[in-house]
Amino acid sequence: MIETHLPTLITVLTTAAIDSINPCAIGVLILMISVVLTGGRSLKRMLVLGMFYIGAVALTYLIAGLGLIYFLTTIPLAITEYISIGVGSLVIFAGLLEIKDYFWYGRGLSLTIPPYFAKRLHNMAAGNTTIVGVTLLGVFVAGVELPCTGAPYLAILTILSQNFNFAAFLMLVLYNIVFVLPLIVILLLVASGKKLQEVKQWKQDSRGVMRLAIGLLLIGLGWLLILIANGTVNFG
Repeated sequence: MIETHLPTLITVLTTAAIDSINPCAIGVLILMISVVLTGGRSLKRMLVLGMFYIGAVALTYLIAGLGLIYFLTTIPLAITEYISIGVGSLVIFAGLLEIKDYFWYGRGLSLTIPPYFAKRLHNMAAGNTTIVGVTLLGVFVAGVELPCTGAPYLAILTILSQNFNFAAFLMLVLYNIVFVLPLIVILLLVASGKKLQEVKQWKQDSRGVMRLAIGLLLIGLGWLLILIANGTVNFG
């Protein structure tokens, strides 16, 4: 059983690790930390608000993932192959867009959150320093991110839906834990004395590498989905 699920587990962990370097969720967290600190709040308060925000992002992603898997498992088996090929092709296209942005950022079509929603996110982050506020902010961030930057997640959900059992559910939970790990690390770094400006600079400097890594991952995942659909690869 362990050997059967090992390829899927490795795929899930690798995808989650690369998907976790998500500029939007990281950017909103940095903005929220900045607002809390400049407002004279304590580090303890910052940690509490940050963890509620991160928890809301992870839980929203998990619930959305379960909903999409339920939808995929209700599709008749006869057309499942075509759905997987379609998703695989879409994921490859998304990967090509990400790689394009590594070389020519901001030119042409990009997988970015529309300016209207980006502005709303910043306004919400700047005005939310309560537990309820940051929780709703986390839900909103995850909801806006999914259609724009959720291609890696969609690929993993399609793979897991092929044989969704308790082990696959645990892998889905693990994906979402790994997905928010960088947010937890950033929160703890700032709490331990790391200058927020340095974290902001790291995010800005790493933006291109993030997109290149995600793009290459998406192309690989897209081909994997197509190979699974036509029976060339079988994860069991």
